[in-house]
This record gives sequence, structure tokens and C-alpha cells, in this order.
Amino acid sequence: MAEASSPSWTRRVRAGRDLAPFIDVPEAADTLLGLLLDAEDTAVTRQTAEALARVGTVAAIRLIALAIAEADDNQADWLLTGVHDALVGPGGVPDVAAVCGKLAGNPEGA
Repeated sequence: MAEASSPSWTRRVRAGRDLAPFIDVPEAADTLLGLLLDAEDTAVTRQTAEALARVGTVAAIRLIALAIAEADDNQADWLLTGVHDALVGPGGVPDVAAVCGKLAGNPEGA
């Protein structure tokens, strides 16, 4: 988690990738949200969103949605690009549409 506040964008990208599988840990989720909304480098935003989309859990997709709601237009574009990268990239991802359906059907998830 220390790398998430590094001045190096490459270290922040690595932090996003490394923390994504731990989305259910509250401290990790808070840190990941900060990385999704990174104000200094869009690569951090994009690659953290991709890593979370690859995790594909309700918690991961919910965090991306929260970030999009808080993002400016530029950040939102890079968040969506990261999700797109995961969907079309090698290795595939879990069915994000099904996860979104679960999230939308859960009033507490909102």
C-alpha cells in the first residue's frame, strides 16, 4: 500500500495491480479508489480500472462505478478505457455484465 502514494507513476500502477485482488479489505478499497482517481497520471487510473475489472467481483465493479461518479470527464474516459482493456484483452474477464446486474439488483450495493 505504500507504493500507492509514490511519486512514481509506475509504482502507483503496480500498487493498483497488486491491491486489486484484495478489494474486500477496507484499507485496500480506500487506496484503490484513490488510485482510480489519480490526479497526476491517467495510466494509474486506466490500469487500476483494468485490474479491478479483471477481478470482476461485485466489490471491484462497485468501486469502479463509485470512481466514475466522482471522476471528471477525463478521468471517467480513462476509467472506461481500463474496463474496455480488460474486456477485450488477452485472458478474458469474468462476466462483467452479470456482475453489474447483481450490483444493480442489490439496493445495499448502491
